[in-house]
Amino acid sequence: MSNPQKDVDPSARAEPDADIAAMPFEVALRELEQIVEKLEKGTVDLEEAIAIFGRGERLKRHCNELLKSAEERIEKITLGADGRPSGTEPLDVK
Repeated sequence: MSNPQKDVDPSARAEPDADIAAMPFEVALRELEQIVEKLEKGTVDLEEAIAIFGRGERLKRHCNELLKSAEERIEKITLGADGRPSGTEPLDVK
């Protein structure tokens, strides 16, 4: 009898979405848009739809985290009484 774990490609046992963490925002968003398009068209079978929906959720979470991080780094320029730039302060995005 064959050991199922022995027959599995070691890379297949790795975290299936480990690549998401390294994706830049634009790449993750593009893949997310492709997933949404496939799901909206209904061109995938149920098992694939479930799998790509889950990946889409993780891509969405990754994009949100990248956006939040970018918002935290953005500062707005403050102006002095004379109308000239006088410094910066954190951007309030609320």
